[in-house]
Amino acid sequence: MLVAIAAILAHRWPYPFKNNGFTILHLIVMATIKLLLGLFLFAAGGSITMLKRNLLGSHVNVSAAISSVENVHRNRLVASAKSELGVMEATGKNDGKRVEEYLAVAGLKKGLPWCAAFVSWLYAQEGFKKPRTGWSPDLFPTSRLARSALPGDVLGIYFQEYKRIAHVGLIEKVKGDWCFSYEGNTNTDGSRNGDGVYYRLRHIKTIHRIANWVREGGKSK
Repeated sequence: MLVAIAAILAHRWPYPFKNNGFTILHLIVMATIKLLLGLFLFAAGGSITMLKRNLLGSHVNVSAAISSVENVHRNRLVASAKSELGVMEATGKNDGKRVEEYLAVAGLKKGLPWCAAFVSWLYAQEGFKKPRTGWSPDLFPTSRLARSALPGDVLGIYFQEYKRIAHVGLIEKVKGDWCFSYEGNTNTDGSRNGDGVYYRLRHIKTIHRIANWVREGGKSK
């Protein structure tokens, strides 16, 4: 539209302002269009970068669109985890009736760490075939990694002394910089080898990975 206006005004513009067939107005309009185009491309590039960035680098946002069926699964996973609050080991040695039920889902016997088995048990209760593991790193294959945290997703905590993810939990929600989760085999201090199921509050910067086992591929159907 600016070019069209320039073409109309060019016929009325005083001759002295013409230079080699182009009016000064032509030059001004062309420069303006180039500037606006440059600003548009810059803004578009910034938007693409925002879409590609790892949200765990700054904020974990619950923003991904989910289906109504998926949402039901997620809400049930969270409700199931919440109902397990208060489950405690019998003697503080990774034992007890309920704890051993968690371990059994992952094919493990009593006496072994059970945070990953707890997550596996929760998914089993909701009718998922996977995950089924007692090994925390197994919950974070590349195909399951997520850039945003949704209810029912799995969080992984990295321990430098083990050089790996050594504790996991089920995410309830994210609010600002904080993640609320239900975790087994922990305690009030957030230990990786605690004595029960606890409701935990962790800063997002302490979360190393997030895994999505709810989406297609993990369902029982």
